[in-house]
Amino acid sequence: MYYRRKILLGLLQIFGGSLTKLDLQKYLFLLNQGKDDPFYEFIPYKFGCYSFQANQDLSTLNKYTIVKESDNFWNLEDKTNYLNQLKIHDRILITKLYSQFRELRGDALIKYVYEKYPYYAIHSTIAERLLSTINFKTVQDRKPKSTDQTLFTIGYEGKTVEYFTNQLINADVKVLCDVRKNPLSMKYGFSKNQLKNIVENVGINYLHFPELGIASDKRKELNIKNDYDRLFSEYERTTLRTEETGLEKLYQVLLSNKRIALTCFEADHNYCHRSRTAKALSIKFENNYKIIHI
Repeated sequence: MYYRRKILLGLLQIFGGSLTKLDLQKYLFLLNQGKDDPFYEFIPYKFGCYSFQANQDLSTLNKYTIVKESDNFWNLEDKTNYLNQLKIHDRILITKLYSQFRELRGDALIKYVYEKYPYYAIHSTIAERLLSTINFKTVQDRKPKSTDQTLFTIGYEGKTVEYFTNQLINADVKVLCDVRKNPLSMKYGFSKNQLKNIVENVGINYLHFPELGIASDKRKELNIKNDYDRLFSEYERTTLRTEETGLEKLYQVLLSNKRIALTCFEADHNYCHRSRTAKALSIKFENNYKIIHI
């Protein structure tokens, strides 16, 4: 079992084996604050901090009947002592969390997290109800606000979907343009439907441009930079010349939304065709916008 899942189970265990879904997310969030290597990462979601990976892990544990899901609760079904399976330091962290916050539940817990970490409330549908006028304004002020036209490129290699999404939010990206030929991934959160659902739930539109992708069979045997350069040179000679309609569509999205991001897998844009797509766009059309690789 993944160690991070034992953290979830240990957290449920110390709180008596049952927590509401909202409380569990908030306690898990607080547990991760200040950690250099967090168990989970979070995005600002409908009810504040939320980890899609944690929810996915709980769903997996539910399938194995280790936990049981009800409408609003996660319940620990397994009688194993998961706290004893944790590293001593992590067991201490969970014990301290329980001691400090065990009386704080529901709206009071959410309010505490919103006030202490206002960024994670920027997409909350209940923040205005729970917070004072001053604290709600603090949340509103944390929303990224940019007006300059910018074309970003971003890869998801080595990132959680939460980290990736936070990068988009902080760059105030309005549309995520997926330029993968086949938007499938073994990494949770990055297959097309998963990614579309996640980013659109934080106000970022998702569009797929398969015509601007590179077929997977052409991506084999890429070992050194020269291999990539040859592949991308061919991509420029073929796809980017024959798919002018796709480039035009992409440019119109940029004009309409001002801040868009091209995404593919590779962390380094120099090893990804998205950099060549961005370059082709700037050559073909008036280059009156910035290109930033994040």
